[in-house]
Amino acid sequence: MGRILGDWRMVAATLFAAALIAGAYVLGSGAAATPVVQASTEAALLQEVAARDSNGDGLPDWEKSLYGIPLDSTTTDYFHLGMTDGEAVARGLIVPKAIADVPAATSTVAPPPPNVPRAAASGTLTDTFAKNFITLYLAAVQANNGAPLSQTQMSDIENQSLTALSASIVPAPDFKSASNLTVSGTGPAALTSFAVAAENVMRTQGVQLPKSELQYLQAALSGDTSALGDISKLATAYRNVAAGLAALPVPQELAGTDLSLINAMARVGEAASDFARLNTDPLATMLALEQYPKAVLAMATAFQSIGSIYASEGVTLASGTPGASFVNVMQDVRFATSTAPTP
Repeated sequence: MGRILGDWRMVAATLFAAALIAGAYVLGSGAAATPVVQASTEAALLQEVAARDSNGDGLPDWEKSLYGIPLDSTTTDYFHLGMTDGEAVARGLIVPKAIADVPAATSTVAPPPPNVPRAAASGTLTDTFAKNFITLYLAAVQANNGAPLSQTQMSDIENQSLTALSASIVPAPDFKSASNLTVSGTGPAALTSFAVAAENVMRTQGVQLPKSELQYLQAALSGDTSALGDISKLATAYRNVAAGLAALPVPQELAGTDLSLINAMARVGEAASDFARLNTDPLATMLALEQYPKAVLAMATAFQSIGSIYASEGVTLASGTPGASFVNVMQDVRFATSTAPTP
């Protein structure tokens, strides 16, 4: 957990406003309809996911899988040791399942305590972390001349495993490339027509929900059982909008920026999909939160570039006119943040 939390960096007000405004337009509800959340709220989300302990057994959810404890377990003493699972881990009475899976004859690790579960991996990032843990564990035991590892050493291995897992994740390729776009037309008329069509894509492919993916994640962490489903709907909306924009013929002036927007929206959708995996793969949610700021900032930058291009071409679309909400996103961001109530 230390590595992920240590690498977390906020992009403060710009990121937060951009995330909420862009989400608002995917929803088709407009900037004024989306409440502005303070940047400090986003900074707390990663910490909250990392510390989340759904059943109160003293182990964070992301760490339960390391010890073979199902994420949906309601008991705090899964191994029936007369103490909470967190206490058992602290006393060294529970062996990580990856260690339990190592045959004693082929390793220098002492046989694990009886009744340690050997749960099969489910293919989640959380389980991948649990599998990778064994490599570092065995190396540490060998370096320690076979002696048991201290709690500090175990924590160091966890942090190293998280670092290795994060570094091993290769970002998905861009959703679209320049060759996938149809570049057609130029000048004010083409730009205006594109703005109208793009605005229509955002409205028709969006979903009517009152909150952003970050706000729903916060709600899920507070116990809202329907929030993760709403995040999934938003993730689908981001991907659908990206696909819809990619299908539109784009004026020459906008080709590069439109491509950046399409790929940024697709990546925000990917992150939102991982937010929705909070209950089944908490490490995926944690890593998505780490990647999310970059994707949202790219989306905000693309919207800012779009506004600048329209302005440089002398195309001005007044608020309320067709296409205006697509062109003026960043202008609306400034309006939303300047009129937001002080907390």
